[in-house]
Amino acid sequence: MPIKAVVWDIDDTIFDYAHADTAGMHAHLTAEGIIERYETAERALVLWKEVTERHWARFSAGGIDFEDQRRDRVREFLDDVLTDEAADAWFARYLVHYESAWKLFPDTVPVLDTLAGDYRHAVLSNSALMVQDRKLRVLGVRDRFESVLCAAELGVSKPAAEAFLAVCTAMGLAPGEVAYVGDQPEIDARGARDAGLLGIWLDRNGAVQEGPSGVHRISRLTELPPLLRGDTRFGAPSTFG
Repeated sequence: MPIKAVVWDIDDTIFDYAHADTAGMHAHLTAEGIIERYETAERALVLWKEVTERHWARFSAGGIDFEDQRRDRVREFLDDVLTDEAADAWFARYLVHYESAWKLFPDTVPVLDTLAGDYRHAVLSNSALMVQDRKLRVLGVRDRFESVLCAAELGVSKPAAEAFLAVCTAMGLAPGEVAYVGDQPEIDARGARDAGLLGIWLDRNGAVQEGPSGVHRISRLTELPPLLRGDTRFGAPSTFG
């Protein structure tokens, strides 16, 4: 079955989230005058990432809403009992620095241009629409995607098959006609594979571990067009190595 559409993850796939998060938090903690509380900026950033992952997992599991996971991240990171208003204000100040560091990966727009005439495009993200829609608009690529679906509105997160099937339904395509590209081998590539899509793991960092079987592994987006146009969609060996 030929691939007719590419569905994309956003953070650390087309958008350099790791850079923006690191640079933004460093600038924010400097402005707040609290870096020394964590001994070094590096330790502060490690803690922020750990706290983010923990509370995002709660949100993904349906145990907390999007705004409250943000507030709880701030409270745990600062080890302080803050009102909702105070936590929101702190996070809003962080966002100013974070958003000033936003940028697409250099290969994003060239590959979207290359694929534009042959494939439809959409987004499936484990975030909230108000966050990711605005991000795509600020970065100048929102018009590249006919649909943007996010976990907060869907009520289900990747790697659940229901999330991947929802975007297929939105596009009016069978799962076998859709490729999914993301930076997480399990959440993105395996989840897509299990839902019947073509799972593609974008491994920009050259991870040493072997990924899930039955998915394709690429190290840069420039490898995606020949993969999609070649005879390697289903039933072919995974491209590990």
